[in-house]
Amino acid sequence: MNSQVAQDIWRDRVESGNWEAIGAELEEYGGALLPQLLSDAETEQIRELYDDPGGVFRTTVNMGWHRFGEGEYRYFNSPYPEPIERLKQALYPRLLPIARDWWTRLGRDAVWPDSLDEWLEMCHNAGQTKSTAILLKYGEKDWNALHRDLYGDLVFPLQVVINLNQPGVDHTGGEFLLLEQRPRAQSRGTATLLPHGHGYVFTTRDRPVESKRGWSAAPIRHGVSAIRSGERHTLALVFHDAA
Repeated sequence: MNSQVAQDIWRDRVESGNWEAIGAELEEYGGALLPQLLSDAETEQIRELYDDPGGVFRTTVNMGWHRFGEGEYRYFNSPYPEPIERLKQALYPRLLPIARDWWTRLGRDAVWPDSLDEWLEMCHNAGQTKSTAILLKYGEKDWNALHRDLYGDLVFPLQVVINLNQPGVDHTGGEFLLLEQRPRAQSRGTATLLPHGHGYVFTTRDRPVESKRGWSAAPIRHGVSAIRSGERHTLALVFHDAA
């Protein structure tokens, strides 16, 4: 398969989503389900990369040792395997207008250029040169503490996760969690069980919510509930690089 055909496949999958509905769900909850972005065979291929002893990954993190939860994840080296790079390139143009609109409402400068490559060049010029795509692996009783993937001063306000396993078959539990700290109100949590191969787009740091005083920034953290049984792998696509 040549690269142009492959690129069309990834873009077609992203474009198959109802982006008006996705935008509305993001406005309501800070996260939204995306269409199936990876086939069953592709999810298996990416899962199998986890134990690769070569140069696929730049580092491995034990979540328990760092008190991030329980489980393990690995940062991919750049350049990424084709599905990861193609999906990031296809998703960025869809996420960019949402990001710009959010920052405009919050009175912030929307610094992101039209292309992902230009944006990553800005990150690199600011000293954020480390790759940030992640492959996470959870076993029974593993979980991920609520957190935000910031990595430096330059941040893209949306990111995407993809479940690489079949819920109810490969694992039980392991819901994706969002906790939103709403201005002058109680925090609100949402839990989503991600279908196999589907993406979920969510808020990286904070997002605009309307109040009597206008638009305010609502901080959001994300995590994963405890795996009750089985094994769960997740691909995380972050749209800024790390310092």
